[in-house]
Amino acid sequence: MAFGLRKRGSSNFERAADGSMTLVEHIRELRNRLFKASLGILIGFGVGLWLAGPVRELLSQPYCQLPGSQLPDGRCNFVQLGPADLFLLNLKIGLWVGLILAAPIWLYQLWAFIAPGLHRHERRYAYAFTALAAPLFAAGAVLAYFVASKGLEFLLEISGDDINTTLDITRYISFITNLILMFGVAFEFPLIVLMLNFVGIASAKRLLGWWRVAVFVFFAFSAVVTPTPDPFGMSALALCLCALYFAAVGVAFLNDKRRGRGKEIYAGIDDDEVSPLEFDREPVEAGRRVDASGPIGAPAPVDAPAPIDRRYDDVT
Repeated sequence: MAFGLRKRGSSNFERAADGSMTLVEHIRELRNRLFKASLGILIGFGVGLWLAGPVRELLSQPYCQLPGSQLPDGRCNFVQLGPADLFLLNLKIGLWVGLILAAPIWLYQLWAFIAPGLHRHERRYAYAFTALAAPLFAAGAVLAYFVASKGLEFLLEISGDDINTTLDITRYISFITNLILMFGVAFEFPLIVLMLNFVGIASAKRLLGWWRVAVFVFFAFSAVVTPTPDPFGMSALALCLCALYFAAVGVAFLNDKRRGRGKEIYAGIDDDEVSPLEFDREPVEAGRRVDASGPIGAPAPVDAPAPIDRRYDDVT
């Protein structure tokens, strides 16, 4: 996506000689892409307002399924502290649903703007990472939904029977959506690991060597984001992150093997070639001859006869 160079006095809207776009054309294209993306989000927002009620009921199920959380007429025991809280909550839910429904539109507009500046292999990696990001986020959201139901049961049980608990609908929905967001983002961590390997920053062997630090970070993160102090929700998230990390390391090993990483020092060397010895040889002087009849270590006389080479089994 290189900016084209224009000759002095040429029009701002003319193409460069090499076919690239000028700065003004880039700004115009960005404006058109933003307009189309905003129009898609607006349409999705309208659909999201229509679905705000069912979505709010779906998010309320972790609490409504608990014993003692329903009124005699079957409705959940929620309250609103302000007259406009429920209306604003429906607008917020409609916007979230609209962003999700319009994701193919605004993601395509974003991709269409940045794709011309990427190489072919970079586009291929972008396709793969995008295809993995959506199901990983969905898996994290589903796990957060079940962890929230168990966490609410634990939190409401420790309050005691002498305390009447009534939840504010706005704060409850914010609690659930924040939990879903944190779990979904946490499940994207393996993509960061793969990105470090694919760009050549960290090899699979080095990533595997960091497994102790990674496991500790996963459990510490899970202990912070899970809503309850019980070990079940924390362990569920941490074990899932550990499994995803080791799966990403396995993919990194396959990528290193495919690219031949780790064998760069042997490039250009035949299999039967002798390895060179990298050391400086020092000359060794000949030692002085030793007289067998004299004391040990005494030099031999100059006129001494040469020693006879004899074997131990020679017959004298």
